[in-house]
Amino acid sequence: MPSFRKWLLAGLLVLAPLIITLWVLEWVVSTLDQTLQILPAQWHPDQLFGVHIPGLGVIFALLVVLFIGALASNFVGNRLVTWWHALLHRIPVVRSIYSGVKQVSDTLFSEKGNAFRKAMLVEWPHEGMWTICFLTGSPAGDVLNHLKAQPGGAGADDEFLSVYVPTTPNPTGGYFIMVRRSACQELAMSVDEALTYIVSMGVIVPGHSKKPPLKTLGTPAPTPSA
Repeated sequence: MPSFRKWLLAGLLVLAPLIITLWVLEWVVSTLDQTLQILPAQWHPDQLFGVHIPGLGVIFALLVVLFIGALASNFVGNRLVTWWHALLHRIPVVRSIYSGVKQVSDTLFSEKGNAFRKAMLVEWPHEGMWTICFLTGSPAGDVLNHLKAQPGGAGADDEFLSVYVPTTPNPTGGYFIMVRRSACQELAMSVDEALTYIVSMGVIVPGHSKKPPLKTLGTPAPTPSA
């Protein structure tokens, strides 16, 4: 029985990642293959070749994305995209959804975008418990005015930061919070390393790098006396 259990676990450790990877790839390929349905029936690969070839939808979707990207990069295409955005912003309901999605996509996919700027440590959800978060920016406007008006608001030597606290093992869900700069610590790891650490639920610890040790963004806490 001990050997049986050992072999079973060893087999699961080998097969589980492979099966999940193949399942995800199969779902992606089958989903993108549906993009071929926009072609006329006589141009459909199944009609031309007489057999279904998996993966042609992936190539077709990539070509469509590249074509739209090339079109949007020139002057005429840019004018068309601007006109399209203005049109969608005039449609009720659609305007609200499209505007929010557009802002997020611009932040995530733009070459100048920097959605997650730094990996940091923050006490969450209460004092004494720490978790990894990502710096996304700084609050401003009326939000910042209300934060400074709160008891113990940021003073001249402190400020508030906007951070994203992801969940594990799915970092696409999480919490957006605003904390004082002095309450955060910058980590000597890249954003990719921090994401790997989160997705693995702490199993995969980022290797030691030549970066400097943890850097406290605010005033370090006093060392308790002996």
